[in-house]
Formats: sequence, C-alpha cells, structure tokens
Amino acid sequence: MSLHVGDLAPEFTLPDGRGKSHALVSFRGQWVLLYFYPKDMTPGCTVEACTLRDAYTTYRRRKLVILGVSTDSTTSHAKFSERYHLPFPLLADTEKEVVRAYGVWGKKKFLGKEYMGTKRMSFLIDPQGKIAKIYTNVKPAEHAEEVLTDQAEA
Repeated sequence: MSLHVGDLAPEFTLPDGRGKSHALVSFRGQWVLLYFYPKDMTPGCTVEACTLRDAYTTYRRRKLVILGVSTDSTTSHAKFSERYHLPFPLLADTEKEVVRAYGVWGKKKFLGKEYMGTKRMSFLIDPQGKIAKIYTNVKPAEHAEEVLTDQAEA
C-alpha cells in the first residue's frame, strides 16, 4: 500500500511506554506529526527525538501533536523516554501492523548487509485526518524545524 498526500491517514491504536493506548482518531481536530524511527537509543533516533523534545513547547503552542512509532517494546520506549525526558508518546508497533500500513517497513542496507527494518519517515497529518506531507528523507537534526515550517505554510 502506497500512501499519498491527501489520503486519509490509516487508523491505529498502539500502546506507549507506560502502557497507555493512543488511537490516531482521538487526535482529530489537531495536527499530528507521526514519525517512524528505526530503534530506541541509537544515535540518529536519539538526535531526532531530542530535537523534537527541544521544540515541544512550540509544537504544543501550534496544537501539533508528536507521536513516535517504532517496532521496539513498550519497555524499551519507557527507558528511552525516561533517559531523554521525552514529553511525547513513543508507540510500540511490535506486530509491525502500523509500519506496514504506512509503508515504512522494508529492505534497508547497513555496512553492505541487507535486512528488513523501519525506514526513518514521517507523516504530517492535518486536523481532518488527511496526510498533508510525507517526509521520506528525514534528517534527524533538522526534522523538527522542517515540520514547523511546513505546518505554518499549510
């Protein structure tokens, strides 16, 4: 399944590191940054999460919700969130249903080896639940500002 700008974002309900469930539909009426990342505690993922954390006040002021998703466990998410004081939920897609629905699960290459994993991609979802922007080449250190710029222009 390939998603495009203007498509209705696929619905889901996933648990966070505290075991609380989050349903995408419950955020209707607000902008949502749904960001997918490969793995808790890794360098690029930590940079991305921390730059989003540092911009969190601006995101809240703009009524822009941040939801991070990876295939890591709720326990891993809890440790990652606690260690880096992340004020937004990290959702555990251990069954890989959401990463597949959004088309971010696929072949990756690292040090010449191919493997299946989560691609670093994000979706900016408008208050009506439609995809306003798809980010395929996310640069972790720049992503938080990029999203704020795009939301302001939408």
